[in-house]
Amino acid sequence: MAEQSFFSINEISKIVNGKILFKEDENISIKDILIDSRKIISSENCLFFAISGKRNDGHNYLDRLYYKGIRNIIVSNRKIDYSIYENSNVILVDNTLIALQNLCEAHRQKFDIPIIGITGSNGKTIVKEWLFQLMSNDLKIIRSPKSYNSQVGVPLSVWQMNSKNDLAIFEAGISEQDEMDNLQKIIKPTIGIFTNIGQAHNENFIETTQKVGEKLKLFTKVDTLIYCPDYSEIQEVIIKSEILKSIGSFTWSRKTDADLKIISVTKTDRNFTIIEGVFNEDEINIKIPFTDDASIENAIHCWATLLFLKYKNDVIAKRMLKLSPIAMRLELKEGIYNCSIINDSYNSDVNSLKIALDFLNQQNQHRKNTLILSDILQSGRNEIDLYSEIAELLEKKGILRLIGIGPSISRQADKFNIEKYFYESTDDFLKRFSFSTFNNECILLKGARIFEFEQISKALQQKTHDTILEINLNALIHNLNYYRSILKPSTKIMAMVKAFSYGSGSYEIANVLQFHHIDYLTVAYVDEGVELRKAGITAPIMVMSPEEESFDAIIKHSLEPEIYSFRILNLLEKSINKNIIPKNKPIKIHIKLDTGMHRLGFEQKDINVLLKRLKVNSYIYVQSVFSHLAGSENPKHDNFTNEQIKRFVEMSNIIKDNIDHSIFLHILNSAGISRFSKSQFDMVRLGIGLYGVGANESEQKQLENVSTLKSNITQIKNIKAKDSIGYNREFIAQKDMKIGIVPIGYADGLNRSLGNSKGKLLVKGKFAPIIGNICMDMCIIDITEIKVKEGDEVIVFGEDYSINDFAKNLETIPYEVLTGISRRVKRVYYME
Repeated sequence: MAEQSFFSINEISKIVNGKILFKEDENISIKDILIDSRKIISSENCLFFAISGKRNDGHNYLDRLYYKGIRNIIVSNRKIDYSIYENSNVILVDNTLIALQNLCEAHRQKFDIPIIGITGSNGKTIVKEWLFQLMSNDLKIIRSPKSYNSQVGVPLSVWQMNSKNDLAIFEAGISEQDEMDNLQKIIKPTIGIFTNIGQAHNENFIETTQKVGEKLKLFTKVDTLIYCPDYSEIQEVIIKSEILKSIGSFTWSRKTDADLKIISVTKTDRNFTIIEGVFNEDEINIKIPFTDDASIENAIHCWATLLFLKYKNDVIAKRMLKLSPIAMRLELKEGIYNCSIINDSYNSDVNSLKIALDFLNQQNQHRKNTLILSDILQSGRNEIDLYSEIAELLEKKGILRLIGIGPSISRQADKFNIEKYFYESTDDFLKRFSFSTFNNECILLKGARIFEFEQISKALQQKTHDTILEINLNALIHNLNYYRSILKPSTKIMAMVKAFSYGSGSYEIANVLQFHHIDYLTVAYVDEGVELRKAGITAPIMVMSPEEESFDAIIKHSLEPEIYSFRILNLLEKSINKNIIPKNKPIKIHIKLDTGMHRLGFEQKDINVLLKRLKVNSYIYVQSVFSHLAGSENPKHDNFTNEQIKRFVEMSNIIKDNIDHSIFLHILNSAGISRFSKSQFDMVRLGIGLYGVGANESEQKQLENVSTLKSNITQIKNIKAKDSIGYNREFIAQKDMKIGIVPIGYADGLNRSLGNSKGKLLVKGKFAPIIGNICMDMCIIDITEIKVKEGDEVIVFGEDYSINDFAKNLETIPYEVLTGISRRVKRVYYME
């Protein structure tokens, strides 16, 4: 069997019961499937399913995908004219989601390996990941990415299967009736694990047993079902369904006889748990590095599975001891004011709350435990009964303070007899609650996703430096795609990641650009390129300023130097002579022409001599010829810019005519891309525009802010009239005033010239002047007219105070601002 199972367009059309509207290449083999237009890895051999959901419709992105090279699509919207995609393979179906599921079901049928299917209310992902940890040394295992257990996630997981896999582990989740049949057909598990049953999604089922019955459909055709009959609802449905007449079972229990009978669970004072059981009449045990009840149950599921798979217990025990936590739901982090933060905002129901509270009680470093709890959604229960039970639970678990967020829990405030505070929303809490009241305690965040508790988690987490530069990678990719949208499909993009990616961080930016198939990267100096290569960046990299001692490193790391003078060419030739260069791998170079900027580059008079030098050296390969525009962003220089472009065409044509292979031509920078679109040539160089700075007001509206420099108010002081503030007593208060000290100074990149009321920072949506001299590590702002408290956020520049406006105030350009941010300022990268 081939490493990966492929399907032709004709085969796919039959599998999904579709009609081929256009057929460009019926023999193409589909390797990848795609449902998110933003996550294209490669357009080649890729099939896009235009899925129509409640929030989005894949048909809206067909033009973008076509532009990006996708030529195989499955659609369902009959109102669209697909003739513009006629040089593609287009298949029309009734329902694209069902088509996706049918294709992945067909893919699954090509493999005959053990497949473990896992379902249950809690623990699916942990059990899956722990089974992977326990068996991955022996088997090549394919498993669901993250928590891909939905109607879309399951088929995407199964599509990953290939002939190298010895075992597959997939999880399946449902939220309403008649969903599991589809997932069962796709997964077709041979071994089933039913973890437990809880209250999640109760509102979509008449009773719990109905939900159990729906989940049990995953296991109707397994060889063996592994489960715990201590869950009475599960056991009841299994007995009534008579499913065990057609499948085998392997059970574990603390209460009744079972294949694995648990006889004792002992939690030690060193955060370990010893679990003893009886299997095949032998007493056996394992020790795990966890003491919470959820981990104990998950570990026993894994123990039972490995015993069923004939693992010897001494092997199991050794591996159980090395289990590591899965950073997905319950995460423990350092918090502000000597607090510890447990973030469990993955889901919210009573059972998972119990689990989280058990984990909370493991944290013995604090005497006080606080719970921040949102409304519990989709419980299907009466509000009064639900929160009465939760109040009793919190009292039993020793919670000393409750912060309730949401209208439902707020309505039931009288049920809780502990220190308590209630807020209608997360925003309400963030605005009104005094975070300084948190001190030396453990705080559990337990919220449904809709409440966006990540905002609270962010506010509570300990920071190494109060000043951070946030980099919005979504915005970066949006900007990249904007420029792609205004370029011809054939035009390549060279992205500038020099100067620490304009202050944004070289590797992180290069990595996301490489993921989104950037054609070229450019750095200023060789050491920047070497750093990227060592970090795993494989995209072509041009080096703009190669230095005398750098050419050996250029050759070693497959970098491509800019050659702008005969001296630089001499240095390259010298390095080539002392290195062993394969004839079939010459050094690629980029020739810089001076067309009027008069900075670097060969002039017209140099070209003939340059060509003679290049022709006699077979170890040099001209990859591109380019020049730099001096004033492309300024309309008053348009005549000069057009003259530069004209000179570039004349000079580059001479080179092209004397080179025996095709070469890339490029002259446009970020501003030139939008203002001189007829001169795209073969490639453009995208710099500051990528980072959200447009050439003009019109273009700025199309771009998204990428970088936000922020800090907070460390201290607030009341100052009397005539008192001085800061070094050299430069500022004298003319009246009583309130000031805030902000931990950002000129060592962080806040230019000292912004002091003494020239600069301003944004606090609570209002501008606060910077008063006095800016210090090395901090500055002082006037907050007399702003209602703030210590710890409140301060924006230096960002979405609401653009870097363009900030730079104008500083009488400079955004380039200087971004590149001037010190590396000691922590960069935080995020994707929404």
